[in-house]
Amino acid sequence: MRIRVTASRHSAFYSPLLSCIHRLRGQGHEVPYSVLGAGQRSYALIRDGATDIMQSAVSSNWNGREMGVEPLPVHFAQINQRDGFFLAAREPEPGFEWKQLEGRTLLADQGAQPLAMLKYAVRENGVEWKKIKVVRSGTADYVHQQAPIATGEIVASVGASMPPVAFSSLCCSREYQKSEGYRVFLNEYAQAREWVRTAPAAEVAQQVASFFPDVSAERVTEAVQRYQALGCWEGGVEIPRDLYEQALNVFQATGAIAWRHKYEEVVSA
Repeated sequence: MRIRVTASRHSAFYSPLLSCIHRLRGQGHEVPYSVLGAGQRSYALIRDGATDIMQSAVSSNWNGREMGVEPLPVHFAQINQRDGFFLAAREPEPGFEWKQLEGRTLLADQGAQPLAMLKYAVRENGVEWKKIKVVRSGTADYVHQQAPIATGEIVASVGASMPPVAFSSLCCSREYQKSEGYRVFLNEYAQAREWVRTAPAAEVAQQVASFFPDVSAERVTEAVQRYQALGCWEGGVEIPRDLYEQALNVFQATGAIAWRHKYEEVVSA
């Protein structure tokens, strides 16, 4: 069976999905995996039949809904219930406090969701966003990134600094939900996600190592350990309504959406 999977981002943060792909391939299924390219839109790939399953976020539907885009994909399974970004400094800062960001330079990820979550976490920790010198490229005192961390020393976790939230999820077309491929994928994904949540980090890293050919096993293991400890993969595969509402809280508080979008309009029951 052929099940095409596309990711909006590629990192160890999405190990449950990568483990699922590994398991499906081991069972003889053909599972092409690709990462969203510049200028591509997840809803368009699904609408045009260019992919079957997309790693995305419930928030990816909101701006589309506000612009009247149809059809939009339906989100059917949770990947992460915590933000998976970290702040890394050039040197270790064991006594780091968020207030230290004020007056300093921060290379912040410009993705709509990572940026909204970062702004929310900054505010939750008593810092004024406008007092941070945010840059889009080059070097900075702090870097905002997912693990495995490429440069610097981690000083703070965005996810640990704010409430749990519907951060990343899997989506597809409503038509694909009726297919055998969907059933096979979802069954295997549920098992893979639970295994990644509970297995030794080194074993998870070994299983997904082929997805990170340029990253050492030690760094992948460290990333998995961090995400397990953070509780990113807790809960079942269902997208909890309260975490969906918290994601809305974040986007509303940061001015990233015009109105609150109903759970049933975005998530598969």
